[in-house]
Amino acid sequence: MSFQHLRVSRWLPVMLGAVVSLAGMGVAQADATLDKIQQRHRLVVGVVLSGGPFGSIDPTTQAPKGLNVDLANDLAKQLSVEVELVSVLPANRVQFLQQGKVDVLIANMEWTTERDQILGHVPTPFYRVGGTAAVLKDSKITRWEDLKGQAVCTSQGSSYVKPLTELGVEIKAFKSSSESLLALRGNNCVAAVHDATLINPLLADTAEWQNYRALLPELNPAPSVIWTRRGETDTQARLDPIVKGWHRSGWLIEAEQRNHITPASPALVEMQKQFQSAGA
Repeated sequence: MSFQHLRVSRWLPVMLGAVVSLAGMGVAQADATLDKIQQRHRLVVGVVLSGGPFGSIDPTTQAPKGLNVDLANDLAKQLSVEVELVSVLPANRVQFLQQGKVDVLIANMEWTTERDQILGHVPTPFYRVGGTAAVLKDSKITRWEDLKGQAVCTSQGSSYVKPLTELGVEIKAFKSSSESLLALRGNNCVAAVHDATLINPLLADTAEWQNYRALLPELNPAPSVIWTRRGETDTQARLDPIVKGWHRSGWLIEAEQRNHITPASPALVEMQKQFQSAGA
């Protein structure tokens, strides 16, 4: 046996021990998050409250409301802890999670490959949504390709920035969807692109948007997931059965109806059938 081979053999147990130690650190960090939730008896959830049926502020009571708020409340209920809602924006929601200001994110943030490289998430999605564009009814824009070379408003950190850029549009990104939509109404862009679950109810039920229409089909439909920090596999494993239960019982469909989300998501019906048949 050569000296070099001997030296590597002697160091191998040390190197393996270091790997095991690092793995243990990852597990300890993950366990610490769930332990922290139980010890303080409180789940801190980052939610977007900038408007729409997924998250907004009730003008009468000033209380948060929307589907994401309902999800956060029920997560805490099933964990037997209190809930603390932290208002986040598309521009800062990832930083709030990474910096430990929130335990999880339920913040209008669909799964993408890029996000999956920097964050963790609960495996079972709770929804599926794509983007749509609000445009004037008399606009000549009828296809996504018609936006090429045009100014388009959206939110900073939106998952639609990449596909819109690939279409060759001029992106105008704002801190919140409400600012983006206000810019559209001020003629600072020809379209505002956000989740269809925000745009569709707005155009259908709001008088001030009666001169606008939605651009179809949906852009980049993707699963909506509960986000965690990377490596927090125990938190993910604890929350995943809750999400599956939401699907299996039909609770998510009821919550969608309760928050007046139209049109109803066919994905929720499909996932309910899937989990009922699997008994998961």
